[in-house]
Amino acid sequence: MIGIDIGGANLKIVDDTGVHIHYCPLWQEAPIRDLLIPYRHEREVAVVMSGELADCFSSKAEGIEFIVSQVRDVFPDALFYGTDGKFHSGAVAELAAANWLAMADLFREKYPGAILVDMGSTTTDIIPLNAFNQMLGQTDLTRLQQGYLVYCGLLRTNAATLIRSAHVNGKETPVSTEYFASTGDAYVALGLIPEVLFTAETADKKGVDRISCLRRLARVVCADLEEIGEDGAGDIAREIVKTQNLIITDAVSKAVHMHQAGCVIVAGIGSFIAAGWVNGTDLADTIGAYADALPAYAVREVLARTW
Repeated sequence: MIGIDIGGANLKIVDDTGVHIHYCPLWQEAPIRDLLIPYRHEREVAVVMSGELADCFSSKAEGIEFIVSQVRDVFPDALFYGTDGKFHSGAVAELAAANWLAMADLFREKYPGAILVDMGSTTTDIIPLNAFNQMLGQTDLTRLQQGYLVYCGLLRTNAATLIRSAHVNGKETPVSTEYFASTGDAYVALGLIPEVLFTAETADKKGVDRISCLRRLARVVCADLEEIGEDGAGDIAREIVKTQNLIITDAVSKAVHMHQAGCVIVAGIGSFIAAGWVNGTDLADTIGAYADALPAYAVREVLARTW
């Protein structure tokens, strides 16, 4: 049995051999079918998605239809998990962005009083596990409105959507709103993540080494790296990380208070960062690499549990 999570930028697969993450941006004619073919020997397949929101589709319905058809070309009997907490054999509206609910479904009995925080490359999900029934039917829109979906992540978030200015070499400096750098640049520049973890496409489609990241960060204030130096670019990186920390910890604190949660558990590619921010337990310490592809792992386990 395998679990598949099809996002807007990555396709994640969990099988008996472990976790397989493929960069697969849906807005660039993503080869979903081709990436799935090597796994076609599997008989039972459970799928969640969030990639239907990609702007290459005119609507979520079109995105769902496309993703379902791509999967079913390879796995005709695949089952798709929906926001109603049920599995479906075809394209229905409930399939839109149900990946977070699959995670809640898996952990709600083991951690009934917890808030689950999943910090991915693009977004951060905040899920109260003691409110599973009330969360059924939630969409990305309603979760955004209620603070359960924070649209910033470890790698792909445009720096200009997080900060309006930064103290660069001691001087307050407004930032450009162009897409010059992302959160991944900030984390690599500061040595908070290794270059190998920066798996997303960069703003200039160039390298992910530290100097390349610093050059992109300098562009955020319309400068060359030689103008502001590594310290100046580092100032921008620190402002990005500090702001993201505040945004996520504030959202988690509100959820903890609202749901009287007793603890916070953390997963996702950014779990080791977020766990420190929110004083949470990193699920990577208990389930290993599966924590980096939690929706794929979760939908696989939920389907296995129902059989």
